[in-house]
Amino acid sequence: MTSTRTSTRTLRRALTAATAVLAATALAAGCASKTEEGGGGGEKGAGDEFVIGYSQANNAEPYRAQLNKQLEHYVKDHPDLKLLPIADAQQDNAQQVSQIQQFVQQKVDILIVSPNEPAPVTPAVEQACAAGIPVIILDRTVDTECYTSFIGGDNREIGKKAGEAVVRELPDGGNVAELRGLLSTEPQKQRHDGFMEAIGANPDIKVVEEREGKWLQPEGTKIMQQWLARGTDIDLVYAHNDPMAIGAQQAAKAAGKDEITFIGIDGLAIPDGGIRAVQQERMAYTYLYPTGAEEAAQTAADIAAGKKVEKKQTLGTVEITKANAEDVYAKYDMNGKVD
Repeated sequence: MTSTRTSTRTLRRALTAATAVLAATALAAGCASKTEEGGGGGEKGAGDEFVIGYSQANNAEPYRAQLNKQLEHYVKDHPDLKLLPIADAQQDNAQQVSQIQQFVQQKVDILIVSPNEPAPVTPAVEQACAAGIPVIILDRTVDTECYTSFIGGDNREIGKKAGEAVVRELPDGGNVAELRGLLSTEPQKQRHDGFMEAIGANPDIKVVEEREGKWLQPEGTKIMQQWLARGTDIDLVYAHNDPMAIGAQQAAKAAGKDEITFIGIDGLAIPDGGIRAVQQERMAYTYLYPTGAEEAAQTAADIAAGKKVEKKQTLGTVEITKANAEDVYAKYDMNGKVD
């Protein structure tokens, strides 16, 4: 009897292991297939719509709200594309995973994902890829190569440019505070690393405070208030996005600390964005971080047409100062183009 039970358990384990291997092999094959093709569309007839599902990390950040509007606008330039209502993950990984899985179940033709955090959403992205759905990753990376195209800015270069600006602003050295984005995200890491590399040119520049501000303006205000309340001497604040920089500047102004310099990233051409803040001298610099919306719409159209697309699309930046802010605003102003 004991021998029979042992044999049964051994058989079950072997079957389970074999099933797992087959599943992993199928997933890997699906991923490899989509990665190598670089496209995946073009199978429908003329006049058919290609349905796009988009899971956005959150709609709370002005950058992401603008990205959404721009994507809706640029998709309209391609009659064969249909964008479903954009799903807001609200900075909730579980919610984003559920959204991606729902899009897979709906059998959308193309999936766009702006990950909240890389690791938690990676398995869901791989599920979409294995299901034969071309995947466009926007802004933040995932921990897999199983996608069709990644579109995003060069965050390390942006951080480096911000650091170089600090070296210019503080030639005799000084105290810097850094408001970092969501710590688990790759853009935050790269913006920090590039910045630290650049300020290393002047050993008299010290980072005296740094905190995770989660990309949100209220967090920038609250953290700056705490730093000032404990008497930290700060000459300049480097924030990983404009909302945090603007929030920190508002806290400093309320405390009578008008001598502090502020640097942000995003450079949105919106009334309450970083470009206007630079024009109004509330910030000294911001750096354009393109939304990638136009590129995402074009990439989706190319996929739908069965064309090969670039695996990685790196977007450039612009250093925005008071001298060029008006021109940059005019170039990227979407007023009248988006609802």
